[in-house]
Amino acid sequence: MVITHLPELLGRRRMTQQQLAQETGIRPSTISNIYNDMCIRINIDYIDKICEVLDCRIDELFEYIPNEVKCTGKYLIKDPHGNREKP
Repeated sequence: MVITHLPELLGRRRMTQQQLAQETGIRPSTISNIYNDMCIRINIDYIDKICEVLDCRIDELFEYIPNEVKCTGKYLIKDPHGNREKP
């Protein structure tokens, strides 16, 4: 799984989600979803803008933690219609 360190980065800079949204041009609801680890996907352009404003690297913003239950490769389960399902 991928987790975000946006709360810590904003806290260190004493910046609010609203201020980040204004400086990046990213919708406040999108910033909130990233902040709360609620997004399924993130536009690469958004990552670039957030890193630029916060003066950080991608690995400071996000962290990869291996999943306890694998869900890719031989562990990938497909329904009868070919859509992916989590195990």
